[in-house]
Amino acid sequence: MSTFLYFTILVVMGAVVLVLVRGLINMMRGGDGNFSNKLMQMRIILQFVAVVLIVAFLWITGGGR
Repeated sequence: MSTFLYFTILVVMGAVVLVLVRGLINMMRGGDGNFSNKLMQMRIILQFVAVVLIVAFLWITGGGR
C-alpha cells in the first residue's frame, strides 16, 4: 500500500509542476486570463491532494520512524 501511495504522490506532484509551468508559459505569452484562472484553480486542487496524500503516507508508514 505504501509503495502505491508513494508513486501516486510522485504523479500528483509532477502534475502540480506541469500545471504550474503551463500557467507560467501562458502568463508570459499574454494568454487568456480565464485559462490562467482555471490553471490556478487546478494547481490549488492538485496541491491539496498532494498534501493529503503525503500526510496519509506519513500516517500509514509511522511518520518515518
